[in-house]
Amino acid sequence: MRTTAGLLAAATLTGATACSASAQPAHAGAPATVAASRHSVETFTPLLQQALVNVKGKTLTSAIVAFPPGASALPHRHGQAFVYAYVLEGTVRSKLDGQRVTTYHQGENWVEQPGAHHVLTENADRTRPAKLLVVFVSDTGAKLKIEDPKP
Repeated sequence: MRTTAGLLAAATLTGATACSASAQPAHAGAPATVAASRHSVETFTPLLQQALVNVKGKTLTSAIVAFPPGASALPHRHGQAFVYAYVLEGTVRSKLDGQRVTTYHQGENWVEQPGAHHVLTENADRTRPAKLLVVFVSDTGAKLKIEDPKP
């Protein structure tokens, strides 16, 4: 029953993207293909969306973000969400505003504080895919990703 409820909740995600660019609804089991910044696309596949019953107004959302070789995301923020990212496969380069570029390999992870400006997310490998597990703790109903305005 819990799994069914989780899949139903994930199927209702709209406009929720982690390090990807899309205004399309995301549905569990059906990856959303989205345009990336220069040369390739990434996919966002929701896994679970669950209200935190002991933290009023907050929701936990998890998803898989897959980057084909050489793919990168546009600069963005995750609103007031706390974000945790874990590299499941491959190598990902990431940079938050005011910090240095960091390369993360399979098994490594990072966090992004609410309001952080994510200026770089890319698959560091031009021949192999990369995959992240991303977990958000956000205000219930809030957009999980806001891209920078186009210049």
